[in-house]
Amino acid sequence: MDKATLAGLVLALGGIVVGLMLEGGNLGQVVQPTAAMIVFGGTLGAVLIQFPLAVVVSAFRRLAHVFLEPGENARSMVEALVKYANQARREGIVSLDAELPNIREPFLRRSLMLAVDGTEPQELRKIMELELDNQEEQEEKIPQVFESAGGFSPTIGIIGAVLGLIQVMQHLDKIDEVGKGIAVAFVATIYGVGSANLFFLPTAGKLKIRIRDEQVIREMTLEGVISILEGMNPRMLEAKLLGFLVEAQETTIEPEGTSA
Repeated sequence: MDKATLAGLVLALGGIVVGLMLEGGNLGQVVQPTAAMIVFGGTLGAVLIQFPLAVVVSAFRRLAHVFLEPGENARSMVEALVKYANQARREGIVSLDAELPNIREPFLRRSLMLAVDGTEPQELRKIMELELDNQEEQEEKIPQVFESAGGFSPTIGIIGAVLGLIQVMQHLDKIDEVGKGIAVAFVATIYGVGSANLFFLPTAGKLKIRIRDEQVIREMTLEGVISILEGMNPRMLEAKLLGFLVEAQETTIEPEGTSA
C-alpha cells in the first residue's frame, strides 16, 4: 500500500467525518443511495461518452497503481542493466539470449531480444522509440479519464440537488418536511464536489506521476540496452543510467567482479 495515498485518504475522510460529528451531525445524514446513483451513474455515463470503452477500462485497471507501491523500481533496473553489461562484456552479447525467458519487464525483454539478434544500435533506437511514443500516447489518456470525471461530478451533483429541490417544492403543503427534504437534496452536491476533489482529481495526479516514472524507466532501459550493444564499460554505463535517477548522488551500485 502506498503510504502517501493511505495517509491522504485517512486525513481527508477523517477530517470531514469528525467535523460533521462535531457539528452534531451523523453519517446517516449524508448516506443517500439515490444521490449516489445520480452523481456516480451520471459521471460514469459522461466519461463513457467522452472516451472509448477500452480507455475507460484501462483507466480503472490502473487504479491499483494509486494505492500500491510501484512494482518496477528504477534502481533495480539499473542493477539489472549493469549485470547484463558485465555478462555481455565477459561472454558476448549473444549470451544474453539465455536470460530473455527470465525477464518479466516486456520493454526490456524486447529491447534485449533485438540486441541479441544483431540489430544495429541506430535501428534498435528507432524501433523502440516508436514503441515508446505509441505507448506514451496511449497512457496519457488514462489520467484524462479521471480528470474528466472530476470535472463532470460537481456539475452532476448540482443536477441531483436541483432534482431533489423539485421534489421538495412539490410537497410544500407538508411544511414540516421541507427543511429535511432540502438537506437531503444537497447531499448530491456533497457527493459531486467531494468525489471530484477527494478522489477523481487526486487519482489523476497520482497516475500522471506513476506513468511518467514508468516512462523514465523505459527511456533509461533503452539507453542501457543500446550502451550494452555498443560495448560500453559497465562502470560508465552505471554512471550514465544513474543520471536518470533523482537519488543518483545517494547510492551507487557496485558492478560484478569489483569491490569497494
